[in-house]
Amino acid sequence: MNDSRASHADAAALLLSGQVMHQRLRPVRHRFVYPVFCVRLNLARMAEAGNAWFGVDRRRLMCVRTRDYGPRDGSDLGTWVRGHLQQAGLPHDGTIWLQTFPRLFGFVFNPVSFFLCHDRDGALRAVLAEVNSTFGETQHYLLSAPQQGVIDEHTRLHCNKLMHVSPFCEVRGFYRFRFRDHAAREGGQGGQDATAFVGIDYYDLGQPAEVSTGLQPLMRTSIGGRLQPLTAASAFAALCAQPLLTLGVVARIHWQALLLWRKRVPWFSKPERNSATGTPSGKETLS
Repeated sequence: MNDSRASHADAAALLLSGQVMHQRLRPVRHRFVYPVFCVRLNLARMAEAGNAWFGVDRRRLMCVRTRDYGPRDGSDLGTWVRGHLQQAGLPHDGTIWLQTFPRLFGFVFNPVSFFLCHDRDGALRAVLAEVNSTFGETQHYLLSAPQQGVIDEHTRLHCNKLMHVSPFCEVRGFYRFRFRDHAAREGGQGGQDATAFVGIDYYDLGQPAEVSTGLQPLMRTSIGGRLQPLTAASAFAALCAQPLLTLGVVARIHWQALLLWRKRVPWFSKPERNSATGTPSGKETLS
């Protein structure tokens, strides 16, 4: 194993520096791209992830609080995720990474965070997506491949949309996810060539089986960039580059909503949530 691969395998935390893209295809076209960064934490080693600028459940300019996720009571997130994996009959004996925006100066809003669940051989076998709305609601989607196989860059994961997220979209249709991680290539310096990508397409009409027939999504969203170990130096550089990142997430959501309203995109009022737990596309959904 070369040094750059080893640096990622041995790291308790990683920093993902890149961009988020959002594109609406109808009834009008609307697209934006913003620079962002987020963190990936090995849930079994979060106590080792701290440094002068970053901490888990500690006062730092950049931090992650466990009570912001899952059961939101500060209990062990790894145990919580493994319980849901076991209940769904999925492998639950490997490393679990949480990819999320950190709190900066005490503030954060995460439109979506991902628990990336691997088996004991290191293969990605499930993803638990935690979606938050600006209305203060949360929905969990547990995603796995057909026949519970390995998830790679060619795998497409689907789940029905169950929560009102945007006033410009109805609560119907389905999401289509894809995940791609590329390890550092030979010759990379300190793992700087390692990359990660998550794509989410939202279809407001049709069924997942119709995608191959030319069914078009309403929106495309992605986040991707370069992975590197989350050290004091990389955390400080990220803070200096984007000190208002998390405030900017909320500000940009409302700014883009204003632009869509000016373009006369139809507006849908927030419906009452159905308290029943659904099972989208054969996958367990957690509420």
